[in-house]
Amino acid sequence: MTDDRLLISLCTYNERENLADLIAEIHEHAPQADVVVVDDNSPDGTGDLADELAAADSRIHVEHRAGKLGLGSATLAAFEFAMAADYTYLLNMDADFSHHPRYIPELLDCMPQADVTIGSRYVSGGDIVGWGFKRHFMSRGVNLYARLLLGLSTSDNSGAFRCYRVAKLRELDFSAIRATGYAFQEEILYRLRRIGCRFVETPVVFEDRRYGSSKINMGEAFAAVGVIFLLAIDRLRGVPVTRA
Repeated sequence: MTDDRLLISLCTYNERENLADLIAEIHEHAPQADVVVVDDNSPDGTGDLADELAAADSRIHVEHRAGKLGLGSATLAAFEFAMAADYTYLLNMDADFSHHPRYIPELLDCMPQADVTIGSRYVSGGDIVGWGFKRHFMSRGVNLYARLLLGLSTSDNSGAFRCYRVAKLRELDFSAIRATGYAFQEEILYRLRRIGCRFVETPVVFEDRRYGSSKINMGEAFAAVGVIFLLAIDRLRGVPVTRA
């Protein structure tokens, strides 16, 4: 993969305590990678810190957004950045150390055989540390629901730790994407499956965030259920997913 260009995306909202250490660890495991921070105008100054880091390291880029517009739309902004700059791969990860950078080489090693590699909590060798019963129940339930309604065969459809082949992202019609929040994770897999992408899952251990608080709540879970249901109707109707 020496000729391939890698971009790692971090979508942030109030992640100042994690950001600098996380980017340093990313570059320990993937020194060749560029990093784009997509910040939703974090009140804690995450965006300002990202600007300082970018000024000191040309591998770091920052996209500022006007407010808290949702994880899905932030990830789309990272996709657009990757496509505009002609990266080969876009690797997305949470900005709170839930996705540890030590797994980046393993995700990249799978890409010659995949269009999307998923850092999976739910295959052999994967695990979750630090969750209570409610988080486990929500995650397992949404994953089962997505597999049944969207025809997904992958085990972990709700996690964000993934590497995408940018050329395949170019084929999708982003204007048709329904989800702005956490349901984006299931929706993008559904759309990529529809265009014949190859999926590979590699085990990761998900560790609950080091600092700050989770943004996931029951409202997001119910919104995800609704979006997945609408996508299932699209699937039955054969609604196209590619660009016109």
